[in-house]
Amino acid sequence: MSRSTIVSVKAREIQSLRGHPGVEAVVVTENGSVGRAICTAGISIGSHEIPFAYDGGEKWRGKGVMRAVNAVNEMIAPAIIGMDASRQIEVDSVMLNIGKDTLGGNATGAVSAAVLKAGAASLDIPLYAHIGGASSYVLPVPGTGCLGGSNRYGDHALHSGGKPSHAFMAYDFNSFAEASYALWDISDRWRVALKEAYGADLGAMGASIPPGTVKSDTELWDLMAETINKHGYENRIGIQVDIASDTYFNKQTQKFEGLFDATPRTMDELLAFLIDMPKKWPFVIIEDPLPEDDYELTGIYTRAVDIQIVGDDLFTTNPARVREGIKYGAGNCVLLKVNQIGSITEAFDMVQLAYNNNYGVMPCSSRGEGIDICDYSVGLKVGTVRESGTGEYANRFIEIEEELGSRATFAGKYGLNGSRFELQKDL
Repeated sequence: MSRSTIVSVKAREIQSLRGHPGVEAVVVTENGSVGRAICTAGISIGSHEIPFAYDGGEKWRGKGVMRAVNAVNEMIAPAIIGMDASRQIEVDSVMLNIGKDTLGGNATGAVSAAVLKAGAASLDIPLYAHIGGASSYVLPVPGTGCLGGSNRYGDHALHSGGKPSHAFMAYDFNSFAEASYALWDISDRWRVALKEAYGADLGAMGASIPPGTVKSDTELWDLMAETINKHGYENRIGIQVDIASDTYFNKQTQKFEGLFDATPRTMDELLAFLIDMPKKWPFVIIEDPLPEDDYELTGIYTRAVDIQIVGDDLFTTNPARVREGIKYGAGNCVLLKVNQIGSITEAFDMVQLAYNNNYGVMPCSSRGEGIDICDYSVGLKVGTVRESGTGEYANRFIEIEEELGSRATFAGKYGLNGSRFELQKDL
C-alpha cells in the first residue's frame, strides 16, 4: 500500500455560497493526506450541462443533494477505496463506468476533484504542479466584478441569473501582483464613480443599478471607459461581459427583450449591436453573446471581432460540444467549470482538445471549485481566468507567484484572445 492509496471517501450535504445545497467530498490517503472538494450548481445553468442528482420534494425546494451524498458513500467509496489517488484517470474511470446518470454529476464531480487534491497532498507537491508539472509557471490575466445584471429595462420574466455580468480585466502588467493591485485600485475608483453618478453601491458581485436609473447599459459602459481612462489604465485594463443572451430570448416574439436596454431586438439586430460593442468600448472578453446552440452565428460573430469570445453555456465544458463549435469557428475560448462535466479527467481532456484546436481556456470557480481554480489555472497554463483578481483568490495566485520566484510569468496581453499564449500547447 503506497502513501497515495485511498483509505477513506466520505460525502455530506453542505450549504454553498450560491445559497443552495452542494456535495462536499473528503478523500483521505494512507499517509493521512486529505483532499476536500465541493460540487454545486451555478446561478445560470446551460441546458447541456451534466445532470445532477437532486432529492425533489419540499425540502431545499427540491434541490437537496442527499441522493448524491448517498451515492458517494454507498457506491463510489467502496469502488475506489484501495486505489491510488495520484492516478486520476484510473480513479475517474471507475466512477464513469458506474455512470454519471446513476451517481449524479454532482457526486462524481465532488469526488473527482477531492481525489485530485488528495493525490497532490499525498505526494507533497502543490496542486498546480500536480496538474501541470514543471511547466506550470504562467499566471493568468484576472478580473474583478464591477456590474451585475438586473431587470433594469422592464418586467422581463424570462431573465434570471444576474446577467449580463461585467468585470474589469487587468492585462498589461508585469506581474499578477501588479495586475491585482490595479484591479483593487480601479474597483475603488469605480465605486466612487457609481456613487456620484447613480447613488449606487458596489457589492461583492458588482453593482446592480435599480430600474429606471439609466436608459441603456451603454451609459454604464461609457462610465466604465471614462473611469479606466481617467486613472491611467487605458489599454491596460479592459471590460469582460457575460451576456447569457438565451435568458433574454422570448420564444413567442422571437426577440431578445430587456437585454442592454428596453429595445426588443431580432437575432440580426442583436448581432449588429454586438459587433459594434468592442469598437466603441474597451471590451476585451465577451462570453455567451448569442444563443447556446447557434454555433454558426457565434462563428460569424467571432470572425467579425478581434477579441476573446468565450463559450460557457455554448460549450458546458463538454468535449462533444467543443468539437461542434470548432467546426464553425464558434468562439475562441472555452470556459472551464469542472463541475459542468462531472470529472477532472473529462474536464482536462476538454482542455487538451481546446488547445489542440487553437482555442483558449478560461477557468471559472462558480460551481464549487472555489480557490482551487487558482491552481487549476496555473497547472493548465491558461491565459485568462474569470474574476479571481482580488481577495482570497488573488492571495492564492500571489502566493503561487512568490513560490515560483523568477520562473513566474504573467500572461499579460498575450493571454487574451483565445489560445495565443504559446505555452498552452505544452499541456
